[in-house]
Parts: sequence; structure tokens; C-alpha cells
Amino acid sequence: MSVCLPDVLPHEDVIDYVQRLRGGFDARLYQQVLGAANAFKEGDEAIGVAAADEASRRNARTLLSRTQLDDLHAHPPFEDRLYVFNLEAWDAARWKRVADWTLGQLKDFLLTAPEPQVHDVLGGLPSDVIACVVKLMDDAELKTVGGRIFHPLPGSRVGAKGYLGARLQPNSPTDHPEDICWQVLNGWSFAVGDVVLGTNPVSSDVASVAAVESALHDVLVTFGLEEVMPHCVLSHIDVQAQVEAMRPGTTGIWFQSLGGNEAANRTFDVTLEKMVAHAASRTGKWGLYFETGQGADATNGHHHGTDMLIHESRKYGFARALKRRVALAQAGTGRDAAPWVHVNDVAGFIGPEVFRTREQLVRCCLEDIVMGKLHGLTLGLDVCSTLHMDVTLDDLGWCQEQLAEAGPAYMMSLPTRNDPMLSYLTTSFQDHVRLRERYGLKVDDRMWAFFQRLGVIDADGRPTKHFGDPAHVYVHFRRAKGDTRPEAELRAEAEVKMAEVRARGVPLAVGHGEAPWTLEPTLEREVRGLYDDGKVGLWSELSDAAVESIPRAAWLKTRSLDRRDYILHPPSGESLDEASEAKVRALRDQHAGRYDAQVVISDGLDPRSLMDEGHLAPFLARLRSELEATGWRVAPEVLVVKHGRVRAGYQVGQLLFGAEGDPRPRALVHVIGERPGSGHHAFSAYLTAPDADTWAKPGAVDHDRTRLIAGISDTSVRPEDAAVELARILAETRTSTAPVVSGVA
Repeated sequence: MSVCLPDVLPHEDVIDYVQRLRGGFDARLYQQVLGAANAFKEGDEAIGVAAADEASRRNARTLLSRTQLDDLHAHPPFEDRLYVFNLEAWDAARWKRVADWTLGQLKDFLLTAPEPQVHDVLGGLPSDVIACVVKLMDDAELKTVGGRIFHPLPGSRVGAKGYLGARLQPNSPTDHPEDICWQVLNGWSFAVGDVVLGTNPVSSDVASVAAVESALHDVLVTFGLEEVMPHCVLSHIDVQAQVEAMRPGTTGIWFQSLGGNEAANRTFDVTLEKMVAHAASRTGKWGLYFETGQGADATNGHHHGTDMLIHESRKYGFARALKRRVALAQAGTGRDAAPWVHVNDVAGFIGPEVFRTREQLVRCCLEDIVMGKLHGLTLGLDVCSTLHMDVTLDDLGWCQEQLAEAGPAYMMSLPTRNDPMLSYLTTSFQDHVRLRERYGLKVDDRMWAFFQRLGVIDADGRPTKHFGDPAHVYVHFRRAKGDTRPEAELRAEAEVKMAEVRARGVPLAVGHGEAPWTLEPTLEREVRGLYDDGKVGLWSELSDAAVESIPRAAWLKTRSLDRRDYILHPPSGESLDEASEAKVRALRDQHAGRYDAQVVISDGLDPRSLMDEGHLAPFLARLRSELEATGWRVAPEVLVVKHGRVRAGYQVGQLLFGAEGDPRPRALVHVIGERPGSGHHAFSAYLTAPDADTWAKPGAVDHDRTRLIAGISDTSVRPEDAAVELARILAETRTSTAPVVSGVA
């Protein structure tokens, strides 16, 4: 459903308009007018707040531009405890200076007032007002505002005007420390990586996270950079806290994904109390690192009828309030209140259900840059896309150039634009080199001096013969550890190690093309080959023959009409059709309580992961034997869901296991084909094992009760090993009644 706004009277504002049409204030119409002012995105359309046409969008913006800030603040589109908490970092005194302005006046002020005056009012702007003023700006105006406001991190030039930093994202399909460390050395060989060494882990197991934390910490300590930049393993914040307690001093900045309301945050296993407690513990140099992104609230079913911009702005309000808590914690221990807190906007990671095109990606990122800066935050970008969006490898370069003009604090950086673990497209090392050259941008001065000491750039910042040579950086690494072997021997060792990294499916960018900002031609062809292969996987279908090869397989189907509907409209794949629901109920009656574990398989975004030789068959065989050995009674049938997503598995669990008052655990193992693009054709296993009483409650089982084993294939996490680990995790649930910590992105 779209929003049609045909008639706007002269001098009418949003409140007047709603009251005229409804005879009084109507919350739903108010939400729709706010949403209709947004630039079009599929995510707003899905929740019924997108404008029906350009005329309606113009009318919504006209109404907003005439509305006083005080009236907007007095009418929040929805309220919860998060909304109230965010107000504690809001400066009411500064608010009084602007409260009687219209939104149009605020927009003009942000575009034209002297920059010190703009900075002077920022703390007085509430999150909903910030979201609404952004709705009124076109892309050029957003670039202008973004290019006028900067918030460098304390003691650094990260986020300063004229600087573009990089979060090194050294991801590994197997969490292998060597893969991770070599990508760090690789980035530094291109003079890239000055904000944070941030790894997305495959496993949220505490021991695995601890091993990666220690490896990253060792690299920084070896080079004497532990006071210059932090590291981070982007597991759940509770896991990071456990690692720090187990190995004090080995964690750096702490990470957490944030939602724009309480219900969305619960999906991440996050509560206000939990985040306040973690903020209070961050009394050292490094504080908190947050990731956000438009659409996450809606796709998790918690939009409250409100558009994506307002939710995203409230995430920044949450970050601002937590930043204040970190400052208070630092001051409470006698330190200067200088919180190292930053936000990474991961725009494009979800997929086409949020937005689809390169123009929408740019618009989303521009909106988020400005909203973050108006909240007083240091905000970076993950300018990314999935293979099921209409954004190509080449489109990403165009997007990056549009966004550099708005002054983001940093972007991601990987050896290529293809992440080898997350299977999505983002920013490469060479992209940073190109953007720095084109726009005259710098990296943090302290790291620039370090890159000069490494010898990868000269005194003038130009590439040397060692530029793009990670083996050269490895020699320096070994020397810093006291290794006195001849350089030739160290370089030979480096070549062997780099070959091992590549053999595990992790590319390294060695050298470059004709220009320092272009990929080496062989690697360029490899990346484009993976992109093409990913597109094939995306539109593949799980064959009947593959299903027939699974012992005791039983077909189920979701409400997706076909593959295209499944990809472009994910909610259609989250629930079973009526015939499949009936089939599961019949199976429950047939089982009569004899089994407490069920295996479910869904095709996912790359069905080939389930059909490749050596993938599914050895996993299922080993899984069944391991589960039965640890006491689980596994149902003989394997339920195969056509066009299924993770929540379709939760519905199966509710239908199959739900029993009010029954405290016994019931385990669901949901196997799903992962996003294509890495070349591994990997699948994941989602493990959910609450008690039968919890299964019985509609909506009680979601991602916050689920753990994930990702990257399962014959070339990454081997199927048999994944099955053993899965059984180990599920065995723990028999001795614990606590909810399982989420590993679901």
C-alpha cells in the first residue's frame, strides 16, 4: 500500500493536514505523511509508508517544511523505553534556541550558517527532528551538509575534514588467524587501515573469538600500534566481555549491532540495561563500535508502522546516549572524558527488500552520513551490496565517489570488493588508493607516518617499489619480533604462507594494475568470475533429484510464489503455505512425542551448496550419529523447505514441538544455503533449542535464541567438523536453561 497525498492547503503543516483529514490527530496518517516524504525505497513501500507518486512526495515534504520543530518533537511516531533513554543525551538548553523554527528553517540553517554556529546547536536536535530534516534535502544538499560537519575521534584525525580512514575487514571463512593477520599486512602494504582492525567471525564460540582477538592484538603490539588504533572481533558484545574476562587486555574496542527500537534490539539479544552496563565498563582508551543500517528493524518485524529513516536516526540517538555513558564512566575513574565511540553504517547488506539500485544506495548512505553527523557522531560507511541487488562491481566505484564528497569518517577495506566470508560486495584496498588520489584525502597522521616507516610510501606519500607487497610488511613484522633471518628467507616463508591463505579461499592483493588504484589483472578476472558464479547460484533451484537423495526427505513449501518472489520479497519465505502447515501437524501426531530433535533444510540463496558433492550428505550422516550419541532423539524425516528462510524453521519448530507447560528442550537444526559469491558454495546451520513451552508461544523463538555455524563446505568449514561442533553446542543445552546467545546477523 502506498500513500497518496493529493491536496495540501496553503500554509498547512503536517499537524494541520492530519487534523483536517481525520478531524483530530491520527497516529497512522501521521506516520504515513512522515514516510511519504522519503526518497523512494522498497523497505518503506513494504510497510505502507512510501509515497504513491512524486506529487505525493512533494506534498509531504511541503507539509514537513512548514512544521515547527516543537510540534514534531511533541508528536513522536511511536514511543518505547529506547526513545526515552535517547533523550538523556539531548541538550534541552540548546533545543530552546531552535524549537520554534520550522523544519524548512532548520534545513536552510544547516546549509548556510557558519560552521561553528551549526556545531553549536547539534546537541539540541532530537533524533526524530534530525530524520525529518534529512527528508527535505536532495542529494547535493546532503553532500553539502555532510561536508560541513566533522567529529574526529579523540587524539586522532579519524573523521576530520580532508581525511578518509579505513576499517580493515580481514574476514576468513574458517576464522583462521593466519588468513586474518595476512589481510592486515596486505592492507598496510597499500597504506590502508587506520581506524580499526575489525573481523567478522564465523563462530561466536568464546574460545574461537578469543583466538582471533589475540591474533589481532599481537599484530598491533608487535608494531607498537596498540595506543594508535584498536582491534575488534565483531561477535556479540556479551561474548567480547567474556573474552576480556578470560584474557584481560586482549580485546580492543567493543562492538554491537543496534536497532532503532527495543523490540528490534531484542532480536540482537540486546537490552537497554545490558548496553548501559557495558558502556559503564568502558573506562579505558577504547570505547564502543556500533553498526547500523536502514531496514533491519522492518525486516525483523519491528517497524512500528514507522519509516526506515526515523528508525535509523534513533539508532544514532542510542549511540549518542551510550557515548555519553562511556564519557561518564571515563570521568568517574579520573580519566579525561574522551570516548572513542564510532558508528559504521552498513547500507546495502540486507538486500533488495530494503532498496535495490545504486542510486538508492547512494541516497541511503548520504542520509545516514548526515544523520550521524547531526548526532555528533564519527560515522563510517560500509558501501556494500548483495548479489541479489541491482548493483554491480563497477557500480560500487561510482557510489564510493559520490559519497566521498560528503565526508564519511571511513569505509571498509578488503583485498578485493568481494568479501570471502560474508559473500557481499564492499570497498577494496585499491578503492581507498583511488579515492585518496582523486579527492586529495589523507589517513590518520600517525598511521601515515607508520606507513612511511614501513617504506610502502615515500616522504611525499607516493607509492614506493614496496607498495602492494605484503611480503615486505611481513619482513618488518618478523624483524619487530626479533627474527634475524636473512630477508630472502623471510620473503620465501611469506610466499609459502600467502599461498596457504589463498588455498583457504581468501584472496590477497599483491601488486596492482597499470595504476596503483587498480587490481592486478589476474585477480581482477578472478573477482569478476566469482561475481558471475554468484549470480548463477542466486537463480539456481534445488533439484528433485537432490532432494530424493536425502534419506526420508519430506517436501515443504513456503508462501513464495517462485524464486524471484522469494529473493525480492523475503517475508514470503518466512512462513509455510497451508498444505505444508498441515503436513507438519500430521507429522507431529505421527511422532507422538518420540523425538526431541528435527533437521530442516532450506534452499536459501545458493541451493548449489546443498547439491555439491561432499557437502550435505556427509554433514547429515555425521550430524545424526553425533546427536544421537549425546542423547538427542532425532526424527527420521528430514524436512526440506522450498524457498525457505530462517524464520520458516521457527514456524516448523512451533508446529512440531510447541507444548504449553513442557520444560524439556526441543532442538531444531536448520540448514540453509548461504549467499553466493565467495566461490565456496557454503551453507549454514542454525541451531535453536528452547523448551517446548517456549516453542508454543507465537513469536517467542527468534534469532536471539539461535546460534549459527556458517561457511560450511568442502573448501571452508568442513561438513563433518561442523556436525561435531553443532552436536557439542546442543549437548550444552541439556545442562543449561539460559537462552542461547545469538550468532545470527
